[in-house]
Amino acid sequence: MEEVYANIDDVQTLSSKSSTIQEGPRRFLRASALGLGLLSVFLLAGLIGLTLHHHDVTEERERLKVSLTEKTSEVFRLQCLMKRTTCPEGWRKFGCSCYLLSTEKASWEQSRHNCTASGADLVIVNSSEEQLFVFDVQSFSSSCFPVMPVRFRDATQPDNGGADPQWGEEDCAHISIFTNGWNDQSCRDNVHWICEKEA
Repeated sequence: MEEVYANIDDVQTLSSKSSTIQEGPRRFLRASALGLGLLSVFLLAGLIGLTLHHHDVTEERERLKVSLTEKTSEVFRLQCLMKRTTCPEGWRKFGCSCYLLSTEKASWEQSRHNCTASGADLVIVNSSEEQLFVFDVQSFSSSCFPVMPVRFRDATQPDNGGADPQWGEEDCAHISIFTNGWNDQSCRDNVHWICEKEA
């Protein structure tokens, strides 16, 4: 029986060698997992950084678009002022545009048709100075139809008739001397209108 235990030293050496051999692949797997984990963290940080950078670039692009639009408008205005153009008879000049206040009344659709027939369109107010001019032009009439951009609307108008059924749908804007400002009104109502075209 002693012969069985005679090689015990050799077996112990072998088992310690095999555990060392098994430890090698485990270390490699641990190192690989750690490396992949770190790589994932770096990739995530990079994606977050790119997202923030993209957001900043988008905002900057929008600012540049607005700036370009403003500069283009300014160049157009300066070129127009250098031309010293005049307006047709009966039209009034302001800045680079000619304006005509109608002497008759019509619905918004007919008003717009009348303006386009003369090579113009309903006035579009693009500045507070133009708004003051338009208010002055129409001051003798009870109201008129322009096209009103959102930035020049009164805080309380348009209100679609204040949701009062007696007024019905009020989807058009007009300048009212009774309120000395903007108001909404039915597009079917007959009022004066102001045409605008380039000088």
